[in-house]
Amino acid sequence: MNGAESLVRTLLASGVDTCFTNPGTSEMHFVAALDQVPGMRSVLALFEGVATGAADGYYRMARKPATTLLHLGPGLANGISNLHNAKKAGSGIVNIVGQHAASHLAIDAPLTADIEGLARPVSHWVETSLSAADVGRDAARAVQAARCAPGQVATLVLPSDTAWTPGGQVASALPVPARAPVASDMLDRAAAALSGPDSLLLLGGEALTVENLDRAGRIAAATGCALLSEWANARMERGAGRVPVARVPYPIDAALETLARFRRVVLVGARPPIGFFAYPGKPAVLTHPEAEIIALADWAADLDGALAALEQAVGGADAVPVRAQAGPPARVTGPCTPETVAAALGQCIPEGAIVLDESVTTGRAFHGATLGAAPHTWINNCGGSIGYSLAAAIGAAIACPDRKVLTLTGDGSALYMPQALWTMAREALDITVVIWANRSYRILLGELSGVGVMNPGPRALDMLSLERPVIDWVAQAGSLGVPACRVDRAEDFALALGRGFAEDGPNLIEVVL
Repeated sequence: MNGAESLVRTLLASGVDTCFTNPGTSEMHFVAALDQVPGMRSVLALFEGVATGAADGYYRMARKPATTLLHLGPGLANGISNLHNAKKAGSGIVNIVGQHAASHLAIDAPLTADIEGLARPVSHWVETSLSAADVGRDAARAVQAARCAPGQVATLVLPSDTAWTPGGQVASALPVPARAPVASDMLDRAAAALSGPDSLLLLGGEALTVENLDRAGRIAAATGCALLSEWANARMERGAGRVPVARVPYPIDAALETLARFRRVVLVGARPPIGFFAYPGKPAVLTHPEAEIIALADWAADLDGALAALEQAVGGADAVPVRAQAGPPARVTGPCTPETVAAALGQCIPEGAIVLDESVTTGRAFHGATLGAAPHTWINNCGGSIGYSLAAAIGAAIACPDRKVLTLTGDGSALYMPQALWTMAREALDITVVIWANRSYRILLGELSGVGVMNPGPRALDMLSLERPVIDWVAQAGSLGVPACRVDRAEDFALALGRGFAEDGPNLIEVVL
């Protein structure tokens, strides 16, 4: 067998059976190997950022890595923004990036680039295969790296001559290190710190599973501490019957106000709260200057064991946690506003839905309005590079084909990767896409005042506008094979959501705000 076939066989042997791809000439032998080796689902994306974002969404729901297949340095560069988001989320991905054959690199062909140099900032592991005999071994090592907790980005560069040359060998799956347990002295400090309303248990990563939220809820009931999560979470389980956890707010003033009362903060799977950006005259660290920060367990540690041990240490085994209650049904009416669409979401999210939320401005009312919705999973963009949610929805839908997927994104963010709609249609994925059409980069209007620009002029405002011309999302979705409608009233939005969830396949709702 050649190197490309040994690569596909090794990936499958290591449990990687899904590939999100935008291949080129240097990857054709990998593409041909897909015909020779059954078992790999290959999903075509029209832009590499869609492929990398889909791999991120896949990992968040499947809890195992997919692979991407990218074309040389420029193809990797096109996928970097969503690899950045994946790295910040702790998602495991195996990137296979084609490279010129050694003889072609020597003549500096037009597409020659420093692929390893491009990959390192968004990867935990980078390697180039040097021969066909090395490819299988290197692939197994890449999967091993991607599976290291909480999940890592691994990039394997595959020169085309190593792919086409005979002599490939299949490698067996490699073991993955166990998650680290918490230290007993840190457990004692954390247990002592959680006492009363001026103490906080801050959660992130896999501390937000149903089981771990139950443990956190019992800890809060036993100690009187508050519960919060990070602003952006890779995956959070929410809804009626589950322990509700508010997020640290995104706006810096609101975050400072929320965190001001806490003098002891215990971190489980979370980082110390910091501002998303720097602002003149405002602190970067969001906790009170006198707050004690106890880092019980980082996101790569055994978070199940950490919360179980903390629950036992505070005597919380028999405590009764607070649970979110289902809200009474009520008809939502009136123009579409952040508040009315939030209420409609709270009523319409179906049980078991996966919600991918990239609604930074419109979405600030969503958290409270959806606490009592049917049980669901909520996913955030953890890296802040916009154009994430449409691509990630593809991966989530492929990982969980029996669940409804709902994507919430602003028109500015969606314009970064509208090609994702084509892949949704091609794969017949059960995704409802909601576009908040405020026809501007609305988040940046607030950021202007945040950095002290109080009276922006017409040139500045024009740089934040998505008008001249207005984007027609219904027409764009239709051209890419996705049925779509436009609404401007909350009752029509609720009806459109219901229709979208009742049907199989993708659909899009443009909500004019």
